[in-house]
Amino acid sequence: MKLNDWWQGRVFQFVHQHNLVYNTCWEDPRLDRMALELSPTDRVLVITSAGCNALDYVLQEPEHVFAVDLNPAQNSLLELKLAAIRGLEYDDFFAMFGRGRVANARELYADKLRPSLSPGASEYWDRHIDFFSGERRRSFYFRGSSGWFAWLVNRYIDRVARARDSIEAILHAGSIAEQQSIYESRLRPIFWTRFIRWILSRDTTLSLVGVPRPQREQVERHYSGGIAQFVEDSIETVFTRLSLQDNYFWRVYLTGEYSPDCCPEYLRVENFERLRGGLVDRISTHTASVTQFLTEQSPAISRFVLLDHMDWLSTSRQPLLAQEWQAIVDHATPDARLLWRSGGLQTDFVDRTRVQHNGREREVAELLHYQRGLADRLHAHDRVHTYGSFHIAHMAT
Repeated sequence: MKLNDWWQGRVFQFVHQHNLVYNTCWEDPRLDRMALELSPTDRVLVITSAGCNALDYVLQEPEHVFAVDLNPAQNSLLELKLAAIRGLEYDDFFAMFGRGRVANARELYADKLRPSLSPGASEYWDRHIDFFSGERRRSFYFRGSSGWFAWLVNRYIDRVARARDSIEAILHAGSIAEQQSIYESRLRPIFWTRFIRWILSRDTTLSLVGVPRPQREQVERHYSGGIAQFVEDSIETVFTRLSLQDNYFWRVYLTGEYSPDCCPEYLRVENFERLRGGLVDRISTHTASVTQFLTEQSPAISRFVLLDHMDWLSTSRQPLLAQEWQAIVDHATPDARLLWRSGGLQTDFVDRTRVQHNGREREVAELLHYQRGLADRLHAHDRVHTYGSFHIAHMAT
């Protein structure tokens, strides 16, 4: 292994094992809802990330949502959200997770949230509840490793590019045509400098936002211009071809907060009441790999939401990918549906993975029926738009 590869792997491992990496989900659940077609009998496995989408799925009232993540900090965040739904009034809940700051954060935590947390989650938040105090960095969404990167972006906007007025203008634009005009005339010239492109091509920078070296390689294998060009083209699509009026992903990234009219579904007052009314009891958190969870818990799962983590296993960790797919095949219901995303334009490494099925070795591609047309149509409307591809598959066994 080259020294640089070893070093970048160590940086990524440090970031992911010792920090809250994702303070909000960057997968569009509006697409997922259409792809999953959840029913009251579905059991959903989703990689936790920040927990936003687990809460979104449970609003569709499946039987249960299992939120699984290797990083205990990510599960601690979802636990805190569940405790806040149960223990806070809506105004404090929205202040905390909508605005990213709440008055008397430590007192609210001690009185109303901590008693509902697991020992691991309470240990984490005993040390980090000041993330919500508004001190030093004014928003929770500027905390954690991806939040720190967002904070740097906002410092650049405010202090170097001096483009805050242009950002506010494009977020409040009344049409896509107006967005395009603002972007082309006021934002593109100051954002896509040679220095910014260089920063975006560094593995250390990408590690902060959860992109490991294998995922960068997936992008660069298929995308002309490499990762920096991919990011530039993706952001241009968001700002010039898709409406920003309901794009809460980029709003929170560029401002540090949501608005009541532009926020995840779990933050809306009518959905808060539904969640508090019992739906949160259908969510459980599990600190484990997908393979560990499936083999140790042995649930029958009808819906899998695998995010983009298989990119991470696409090169030197291929044996772990094979183990995961073996566990999926062994624990999927006959009508199971699977969703995943990739930084690359294709995931042929998934198709080539070999598993045992009905007494013989098969490639995963033989066991899946892809809905490529639906996936491509939905992907074109992805409000995040930072993934190269979106995949929907049914078990075809």
